[in-house]
Amino acid sequence: MIRKHSASPPPVQAAESLDRLIRRDQLDAVRRSVLQAIPVNMLLGVFGTLVAVHAGQGHAGAIWLAASTVANLLRIGLCRAPCSGLSLTAEDPPERAAAAARETDRHLRLCSLAALLSGLVWACLPVLCAGYTAPQTLFYLTVTCGITAGAVTHGIAHGRIPTCFITPPLLSVAACLIYAGGFDRLCLAATVLLYLAALLRSVAENERGFRETSRLKNEATALALSREAAHASASALAEAMRHRATHDGLTTLLNRAGFAQGVEERLPGGARQCLMLLDLDGFKSVNDVYGHTAGDRVLAEVARRLRRALPPDCLAARLGGDEFALCYAPDAGGEAPESLATRLIGAIAEPFESFDSGRLGMSIGVYLGPADSLTRMLGSADEALYAAKATGRNRFRLFDERLHARREMRRACERDLSQALAEGSLEVWFQPIFDQGGRPVSLEALVRWNHPVHGWIPPNELVATAGMSGLTESLLRFILEQVCAMLRTLHERGAPDVRVALNVSPREMAQIAVDEIILTRLRALALPPCLLEIEITEETALDIEAVQGKLLALSRAGVRIALDDFGTGYSSLASLRQLRASRVKIDRSLVTGLSASEDKRGMVHAVLGLGRSLGLEVVAEGVETAEDRAALQALGCPLLQGFHLGRPAPAAATLERVLAARSTAA
Repeated sequence: MIRKHSASPPPVQAAESLDRLIRRDQLDAVRRSVLQAIPVNMLLGVFGTLVAVHAGQGHAGAIWLAASTVANLLRIGLCRAPCSGLSLTAEDPPERAAAAARETDRHLRLCSLAALLSGLVWACLPVLCAGYTAPQTLFYLTVTCGITAGAVTHGIAHGRIPTCFITPPLLSVAACLIYAGGFDRLCLAATVLLYLAALLRSVAENERGFRETSRLKNEATALALSREAAHASASALAEAMRHRATHDGLTTLLNRAGFAQGVEERLPGGARQCLMLLDLDGFKSVNDVYGHTAGDRVLAEVARRLRRALPPDCLAARLGGDEFALCYAPDAGGEAPESLATRLIGAIAEPFESFDSGRLGMSIGVYLGPADSLTRMLGSADEALYAAKATGRNRFRLFDERLHARREMRRACERDLSQALAEGSLEVWFQPIFDQGGRPVSLEALVRWNHPVHGWIPPNELVATAGMSGLTESLLRFILEQVCAMLRTLHERGAPDVRVALNVSPREMAQIAVDEIILTRLRALALPPCLLEIEITEETALDIEAVQGKLLALSRAGVRIALDDFGTGYSSLASLRQLRASRVKIDRSLVTGLSASEDKRGMVHAVLGLGRSLGLEVVAEGVETAEDRAALQALGCPLLQGFHLGRPAPAAATLERVLAARSTAA
């Protein structure tokens, strides 16, 4: 179904509008034709008066000429009088059109009355020629026939006006001739009446022809205007659709497609470009606490502040969510990227209405270099943004060689991880956890990958790469297999009570069936679940509902749950119970420099007291110095882990160390 851009007026309204335009044309033509005919009328009147004077009727002729002149001046005045109806157009609103049409009709009626008045004056010509019986009769009959024929010729637009003018004088002629009597005069009177009828018929035909011509002209004009309006409407609609396709509806900034189009247009110029990716810090809490309506207001205000702070000729876009992008040429008189980034962060840091200051911040990733590929520019800025957010809030980071190397490493990892898993190129190392006497009581499994090009890959990068490559479950199964192998070996070599901890990331907990995978494998290998420990981070507590069922299934089966990085801010007493935790590991940020910090010692002491109250084992990780170890021992921390006590090592080396330590202790 095709929809029209604008509704057409109903047929009745359209007919009324067309009739108003025709009457406007009639009035305009009448005014012009009367102004053309009046001089001839007045000149014939002068000649008629001169003939009357010559015939001894000077006084009557003067009176008649004066009356004719008054009538003609009245008609001239009416034709020159202003009339709003002449400015009527098809686009006028109905109220104005109706008022203009009424004004047109009033002027046409007045013009008809003035024509009738002039016709009555000419009907008085018999006074000057003794009722058409004087010798001057032929002259006056000729003038009367000529002026009436001329009135019909000029009065084609509106038949009522020539009708009003010609009827009185011709009827006067016929009446005088009939009154005078005689065969010739009676025949002449009949001829005059026949002449009048012919003229009246011609008047009617002329008006019909004029109205038809006017109708066709106005319909053609209306059609042209309609086509022009349709074209303008289509153009406006196309422009609106283009704007909607390239702009964000909430902030009116460019959207992702519009930004990409704008940047692509700048690429052929070869000028160095600065592309910034901006991400709001703390925006999720605004949506959670104040609602999405408040969040939308914040995004609109952020866009307003960005516009106010941007350099000239800078593209600005909202890519989605709370992520924005900018692109400009700093070498073309633009501001230095470092200065602009600092200013933008300051603009967003200003307090927002309705909520406390400091809740929102902004992190910025900056790419500065040749504009050769939008994809590469966005990837570089995104890498810089990731690095900026890792260092805290309200920071910016410029993409450099180190980040370039990191990005290349990540790409290589994404490309090669699947093959590395298939070939067994990854390794699982183990780091012991010691009691206060230095005896290893459990192990933590740590995945390692020595990439053939980029060397040892950091574990967090490896886990992130697996998630982006869809290999999260494959990586978990690989690590679980190595952990189970270590458990079997410990049992066979006389250390069956040593537990092994397996780290599970929040992504793994949320996206895959961790409980089914682990318990199925333990049953298949006939390994006691109590020998396995699952380490989850405090971040997992943010989405307890998504993981609680899996942790409950593991805990009921006998698998122990340990909460890693305890003290970084996410956990609560309720979440410790909901996560089924039996062990907490104090975050290394509280352990490093413990011996020299009274505040840290107080916090560690509080955690130890919490552990004793809730029956939880407490492990201090990140023990790097003898001083920190001594401080922990003094506080009564039962379990310790860190490079000072034992570094991560391959399975064989770790096994020999554990067995040797237990043999010595025995």
